[in-house]
Amino acid sequence: RLAHTTVMETGGMKGRRPELVREDVHAILKEAFGIPAVHSEYGMTELLSQAYSAGEGRFTCPPWMRVLVREVSDPFTRPAHGRTGGIDVIDLCNAASCPFISTQDLGRLHPDGTFEVLGRFDNSDVRGCNLMVEV
Repeated sequence: RLAHTTVMETGGMKGRRPELVREDVHAILKEAFGIPAVHSEYGMTELLSQAYSAGEGRFTCPPWMRVLVREVSDPFTRPAHGRTGGIDVIDLCNAASCPFISTQDLGRLHPDGTFEVLGRFDNSDVRGCNLMVEV
């Protein structure tokens, strides 16, 4: 048991193994390591910044990064807080390249600025830094 350890989960199986629901992965890790919570990271290779969750499922961004949620059927409309939509990310650390990313991830934004990642759009591409080139 590693009771004084922080475990950081950084995403799914990228199509290499059957996908597990985040809550199930966290339950397995908490039991295996004897820890009260599993932390999570949300970020992409295209961006320099990441958002982190301290085990409660809500991610917090650094001050120079912003996550927005767009309507699933209309990318120009922002849903009310608490409604599910597509995740858009603004990362000012990428100001010299491309600071705006529109993902195929589904999420929910909360009034306090935190957000949840709920999954992916149906039929979206399986993505990940190790899957960019298919041979």
